[in-house]
Amino acid sequence: MTYDTIFRPLALLIFVSGVGIGFYFRYKAQRAGERISNLEEGVWTMILLRTAGFSVWLGILAYLINPRWMAWAAFDVPLWLRWFGVGMGIITVPLFYWLFSSIGKNITTTVAIRAEHQLVTHGPYRWVRHPLYTVGTAAFLAQGLMAANAFILVMNVLAFIMLMIRLPLEEARLIEAFGDAYRHYQQRTGALLPRWTR
Repeated sequence: MTYDTIFRPLALLIFVSGVGIGFYFRYKAQRAGERISNLEEGVWTMILLRTAGFSVWLGILAYLINPRWMAWAAFDVPLWLRWFGVGMGIITVPLFYWLFSSIGKNITTTVAIRAEHQLVTHGPYRWVRHPLYTVGTAAFLAQGLMAANAFILVMNVLAFIMLMIRLPLEEARLIEAFGDAYRHYQQRTGALLPRWTR
């Protein structure tokens, strides 16, 4: 028996739970019928971010279907660290529900602002302006640790870097939409983690 017989089912359960929550709330937001363009974030950012993100998804799905397909990128991870990945992954599932249910129909896949976009400052958004970036990165990090796979981890880091490159443009769009209300919101919250001092 290999450790994959333990970690793969756990990774699958966590992955399906998190993705299911995300798809449900994104589908509800899309039912409004408003088309959002990804081009507002810039062609290169759009291409590089989605390439890295797609690579993470592809690596995870390949591991979940058949770990041997991703064996070329496997590396030795201490058993406790793989279990840490399980714990982190489990924590991200209710966090996904909390943040998606808080932002509601305002969710988009890009920097574009919906016509009836509202500034959300409750739920996790009370403390963090972009909790989806934090929780999503943690969820994919957890998958990489459970799979003990360098490809998943590296692609996750690249996707995170691209999100950080895109973040100032997203913040600028929100300032355009909400003005001083968003500037005050920035002063009392952290971008990715709570701000402990004011």
